[in-house]
Amino acid sequence: MRTTAAVLWEVGGKWEVGEVDLDPPGPGEVLVELTASGLCHSDEHLVTGQLPVGLPIVGGHEGAGRIAALGEGVTEVAVGDPVVLAFLPSCGRCTWCVRGITNLCDDGAGATLGPQLDGTYRFHAGGEDIGQMCLLGTFAKHTVVPVKSVVPVDEGFPLHLAALVGCGVTTGYGSATKTADLRAGDTAVVIGCGGVGANAIQGARIAGCRYIVAVDPVEFKRDKAIEFGATHVAESMDAAWNVVSELTRGRLADAAILTVGVALGEMIQPALELVGKRGRVVVTALAPRGDETAALSLLDVTVYEKQIRGAMFGSANSQHDIPRLLELHNTGQLKLDELITQEYALEDVNRGYEDMRAGRNIRGLIRY
Repeated sequence: MRTTAAVLWEVGGKWEVGEVDLDPPGPGEVLVELTASGLCHSDEHLVTGQLPVGLPIVGGHEGAGRIAALGEGVTEVAVGDPVVLAFLPSCGRCTWCVRGITNLCDDGAGATLGPQLDGTYRFHAGGEDIGQMCLLGTFAKHTVVPVKSVVPVDEGFPLHLAALVGCGVTTGYGSATKTADLRAGDTAVVIGCGGVGANAIQGARIAGCRYIVAVDPVEFKRDKAIEFGATHVAESMDAAWNVVSELTRGRLADAAILTVGVALGEMIQPALELVGKRGRVVVTALAPRGDETAALSLLDVTVYEKQIRGAMFGSANSQHDIPRLLELHNTGQLKLDELITQEYALEDVNRGYEDMRAGRNIRGLIRY
């Protein structure tokens, strides 16, 4: 079939929207008609080259829609089923999946390389094969994805809201509740209050944190952080230290979660200084590939037993956690509508990223 997609053809280029050819689903794959796609910062990393991928590529890895066709052997879903697309597949059979660590499934190893799991391509244009971001490519009206990457959800849930749970909501929420292991009465610091940070704040709030300090240089995002559950805000990590120290009588935070647009090695030591004994620094933000230097006090790490933890997809199990988060929204505990700052047509994808770079959006959303 032919469909419309936003394709990145070169590093530093613009997303080019046009018609592309799309193959039918192969064995173990499904065709999805998308309802919406979030504009996540990770796709900006493709444009800047900070996350190397095979080009050209259809962007987008945060989406939801309905199953339109089934490939050979697919029995887990049926045509018409509403689904969220998870940006990391889970095979259920590798050593990580059987241990419950599905966010590190072996099938996710090549998620940014471009081709599908069998090494071939589903999108084509201009005589070239076109890859798919995280095996998904949600910057397209239709896409073919592994059935391992779809999560069935309840009929009737607004799919434009469910799309957000495919990446940003789950990543942020899980960074707080799973990776940081925040609990009732804890103090948390969230550094960077965009689409992921806002949900780290929500996770800390739902976990029962006593104090949640949101750090962001943009006033609009600090104001929104209060709406999502932050108890205090600061413009910088230095300013946050004074706030946290006073709130905790010098004990400092239990966890600091780094959810900035681009993680840098120089951010690690200030984040470590925000946490107290046995405090956890969770690195959720992506750093440029090749950035291998981080400044930190090894003495503090040892004598205070401080920890640095990586968070991929918020340490989440997509098949379990995505439906659970939607239920939290149904019960009024998790805000989803409020995350969407602006909606865009696919043709306006570049404007959406301009708004993100300018700090005007918590989350932009493409509606089909």
